[in-house]
Amino acid sequence: MPLLELEDVEARYGAVQALHGITLDVGERQVVSVLGANGAGKTTTLRAISGTVRRSGGLRFDGKTLPRSPEAVARLGIAHVPEGRGTFAELSVDENLKLGAYTRRDRSGYASDYEELLKHFPWLAERRDQQAGTLSGGEQQMLALARAFMARPRLILVDEPSLGLAPLIVKQLFDVLRAWIDEHGMSALVVEQNANVALEHSERGYVLEVGRVAVEGTADELRGNESVRRSYLGY
Repeated sequence: MPLLELEDVEARYGAVQALHGITLDVGERQVVSVLGANGAGKTTTLRAISGTVRRSGGLRFDGKTLPRSPEAVARLGIAHVPEGRGTFAELSVDENLKLGAYTRRDRSGYASDYEELLKHFPWLAERRDQQAGTLSGGEQQMLALARAFMARPRLILVDEPSLGLAPLIVKQLFDVLRAWIDEHGMSALVVEQNANVALEHSERGYVLEVGRVAVEGTADELRGNESVRRSYLGY
């Protein structure tokens, strides 16, 4: 049974319908990518899962219907890293990380998880008292990811992590995401316009067009799909 299942999910902003029957799933310990052009419905798909947009259809997590409250969704073990970093700019790095752990019941695990984060993001230790808003764009994106990790989620939703970042930083982000999943049994649903790097780190992917799933398959199948290659992979 998949960890996350969406079946014929629709979503709208007022009178504007953004999703037209999205069906997808994410398995345990999988990275699944959602690809597509601007306006395809990628971000709305994540918002439908986290409960921050009006939606209908079947949404199940670990076999149970997803609640509509964002806080209830978070307490089930789903963390959402929104587009545009998503850090609390006025708070320190350390305060951001502590906020990430607010849904956890095992408060004693914070210190050990923080030490583990330092293996992936060693700069966190020297910047822990620095305001998040003064970090570079790449550091803010890494902090947003680290804060989500501190919640010890079963599923992480990541929206456009590569946006505006240098290729080397993007590779580091995806490498850390993959490593954390392999170490902790987490799953990830990643919205990304950089299809090459997304598929390199994913088991499967979905291509959305105008709020619908146009193509789906394994990462290798999508890389071999002629229309996907021409439209998203650049060859």
